[in-house]
Amino acid sequence: MSDKDYTKEQKDEILSFVKNTIKNKLEGIENATITPIPEHLKEQRSCFVTLHTKDGALRGCIGHIMAFEPLYDNLKRNALNAALQDPRFSPIKSIEEFSSINVEVSILTPAKKVDSYSDIIIGEHGVILKNGSRNAVFLPQVAPEQGWDIQTTLMHLSMKAGLPPNAWELPETQFEVFRAIVFNDNKTS
Repeated sequence: MSDKDYTKEQKDEILSFVKNTIKNKLEGIENATITPIPEHLKEQRSCFVTLHTKDGALRGCIGHIMAFEPLYDNLKRNALNAALQDPRFSPIKSIEEFSSINVEVSILTPAKKVDSYSDIIIGEHGVILKNGSRNAVFLPQVAPEQGWDIQTTLMHLSMKAGLPPNAWELPETQFEVFRAIVFNDNKTS
């Protein structure tokens, strides 16, 4: 599917699947399933599942940059991990708490290397910064949400990787970019 978008029906189906996966786990029901699994969910893709509170605060965000399993499985894995395993937050404990959470899904395109940071388009590209054994990533929506330009984005990305703020300017620093198809259930709007 590369950069091709999903239909509104497919997005609704994906959001419903992600929410039901989390709800079922909270209710002690083991498996949320879609049967039969649609073709677009059988493709090997990666995603992020992001959870926000009513006031827009981050409540959980887990995902994978590189695809290694069908999107169906990646959505399920990341939904549960965002709700229950994000080390920055306590696990969501109840259906009541979850009912006020806004769910966002970002389905990623494969990453590709760019020659220079000047090839990065803020708001369109997610960015992977690599320097030696260190790396960090921002989804495409991070810089616009923070109001960052390219230099500020790369400075924060360098620090996220545990590098000095100017590491993005070093000749050995490499960049990869990807796009994300981002959609949510808009409970906060």
